[in-house]
Amino acid sequence: MLATLYEKSMETEEHAQRLIKYCQDIGKELKFSDKTMNELSLLAVLHDIGKVGILQSVLQKPGVLTPQEWKEMKRHPEIGYRIAQNTPELLTVSEYILSHHERWDGTGYPSGLKGEEIPLNCRILAVVDAFDAMTNDRVYRKALSRNKAIEELVSNSGTQFDPSIVDIFVRILSHEPTQVDEN
Repeated sequence: MLATLYEKSMETEEHAQRLIKYCQDIGKELKFSDKTMNELSLLAVLHDIGKVGILQSVLQKPGVLTPQEWKEMKRHPEIGYRIAQNTPELLTVSEYILSHHERWDGTGYPSGLKGEEIPLNCRILAVVDAFDAMTNDRVYRKALSRNKAIEELVSNSGTQFDPSIVDIFVRILSHEPTQVDEN
């Protein structure tokens, strides 16, 4: 399934590894148990597995999605949830897969969960996935600089993202060595 996902979309193994690292960094700050860390890592790898059921033309479209294409794209958490529900090894992360596009202010999808109704693992993934997406090239746009991506996280803290997770992540990033940033 992962090979199919990597083939169909812009998801890569490198993206998954970066997400695992950042999620684990936050999990360590929050003193997560080994079990929770493992679930968080599994979510980092499998959160978009439902994209295997989305048309490739939608996944790789270089421009803005039409309302119908956006509706199609928004189905991937539910598709992923059903895949995980039918795979015994993935049952523990099925609810997380379903909820990974919820937003702190309640305007996310598919359920419109708000604030702490959103599972903590999903709130962590939302921040690190957005940062990684912003700091790497996509078919529809060039990467932002690390500093610009951090500014975006901070400006969306309290609306899209859990403010406490943004604070922790920005603190973690401030202690990482930075590469030369040309953006």
